[in-house]
Amino acid sequence: MAESAIMGPPMPSPFGHSLAGLAVAWAADLVPGDRAWRAAPASASWYRRAGNGLSVACALLAMTPDLDLAFARHRSYTHSVGAVAVVGLLGAVAAYVLAPRHAVRIGITCAAAYASHLLLDWLGVDLYPPPGLQAFWPFDSGWYISGLDLFRQTRRNHLLTWPVFSQNLLAMAQELAILGPIALALWLVRVKALARFAPEKSRRDHPAQ
Repeated sequence: MAESAIMGPPMPSPFGHSLAGLAVAWAADLVPGDRAWRAAPASASWYRRAGNGLSVACALLAMTPDLDLAFARHRSYTHSVGAVAVVGLLGAVAAYVLAPRHAVRIGITCAAAYASHLLLDWLGVDLYPPPGLQAFWPFDSGWYISGLDLFRQTRRNHLLTWPVFSQNLLAMAQELAILGPIALALWLVRVKALARFAPEKSRRDHPAQ
């Protein structure tokens, strides 16, 4: 593997990507439709109130495209609309086994969480050629980047050295400053939007004896 590929890290950090994935999960809960299953009473654990496993899955899916660092050219196939479609399909199929009524909604949510990674990378700094990502594979093999440089580039080599540590810390602080308020706003609106479903959910969880 070429030196630039070894040293060329993901653009935003895994922290930023996971935060974006959570924001997608909470935004999806604002879409009209059958959402009662996503509600939880105030007495429930924070994990349940935050959306259970689907929210965790969205945070993980938002980081998943960077797994290509282990086996392929970075920011190619896994950073594309083709991969987004595959993730959405697999998410819907997996959800159909456990919750067939919500399979389509879950599949779309999973695809959107995965796609958030592409969006953040497209908005980020990329100093390693070719810059950007193959966003429209398999329809187009071109590399795309916005040039807005909204997110700093991170590094993964020599992580414990001060220059690399400080660069990554600064990048994560910037990601938190940009994505934190968005996620917080979505969380607050989500709590209010799902509040009317919580009593019904609580009654189902604790039926009268």
